[in-house]
This record gives sequence, structure tokens and C-alpha cells, in this order.
Amino acid sequence: MSDNIITNILVCGIGGQGVMTAAEILAQTAIAKGCDVKKSEVAGMAQRGGVVTSHVRFGKKVWSPVITPGTADILVGFEVAEGSRWADMLRPGGIAMVNTIRLTPPVVSVGLFKYPDDPVAQMRAAGVTVYDFDAGAIARDLGDLRLINTIMLGAIADYLPFPAADLEEQIVGRFRARKPAMVEVNQKAFALGRDAARQSQQALAVNG
Repeated sequence: MSDNIITNILVCGIGGQGVMTAAEILAQTAIAKGCDVKKSEVAGMAQRGGVVTSHVRFGKKVWSPVITPGTADILVGFEVAEGSRWADMLRPGGIAMVNTIRLTPPVVSVGLFKYPDDPVAQMRAAGVTVYDFDAGAIARDLGDLRLINTIMLGAIADYLPFPAADLEEQIVGRFRARKPAMVEVNQKAFALGRDAARQSQQALAVNG
């Protein structure tokens, strides 16, 4: 990793989706690669389905844990409207990896935020590069909605400044000692997330 490059990743979604866990896994992977890492989190009524965001920054030396608007390299949207809401955090040329599942957070139900008719189209109209797919459907096929976390991490694995295998090992390593039966299904979820991201990228290239 270059001495002057800091990677900024913003993870956003709804409480209970695994946003903070995903951010922690990203941070631990970067630490294992010898990076300095800073992480910050905001959870709004997270236990009740509120919005959750987590900033992950890593490089040779990182001073601040907070991503400045317009400088995020990757936006990971665990929920599609939340992805749209935080899209202005991306730098020009950054990418948004978005789960198309629709959940209604309290900011919508109390009238503070209008749920977009088509969040992905809204992001693309603003010039954002969006790779979108239904991580919930993939997780259901695998028999466990909690796998959305691993699927979304798999989806961004090929856009990080370290090998995808390092991120995968950080995920499955958590299960080897405590829940070895979960290793194989998480490996599958990770691979399917990578495939879904590639397919979305290819579709966007074809359809513009």
C-alpha cells in the first residue's frame, strides 16, 4: 500500500443488519495488513431498526476517524435508501455497493426523510457508480439472513487494496473455533457476494 494513500469506506444501513460487524471486520483485516486504522460509528436507535453508519479509514498513518464528505472511496449500503442518503460522501470515481432490500427506518416513518421511489436510479442520476443486487435473496437461498453481512463484504472484496482472500480469512476465522459448521456457508456467501458485484458491474457496463 502506498505511503500516502488512505482508504475511506463508509458502511451504512439499518440497526440489526450487521453494519458495525462489517466495519469491524474491515478494520481488523487492515490491521492484519499492517495499516493504521481509525473507525467511528453512529447508531440512531440501532436496537430498534434505526439508521447506522460506520466510517473505516486505513493507511500508513490515519489521524481522523471521520470521513470528510466527498472523499469516501467505497460506500457499502446494506439498505438501498440509506445508500442513496449517504451517496454524497463518495469521492468522484468512488463506488457504491448497494443491497436492494427496502426497509423503512424511523427517519422515514417520522417524516424526516422521504423514501425515494427508485434510490439506485437517483444515485446514478447524480453521477454515482452503483453496483446493486439483492443480498437478502442470496442470504435466503443460503438459509440464513444474517449472511447478508458476509455477502456485502464479499461484494466489495475486489475493490480493496488487499487480496480478497485476506478479507475472507478474517470472516471465516471468526467461526473456526466457535462455530465450525458456519465456515463453509460463510465461504459460499462471500463467493456469491463477489459474483453478484461482478455481474452488476458487467450489467452496468452493457446498459450504461
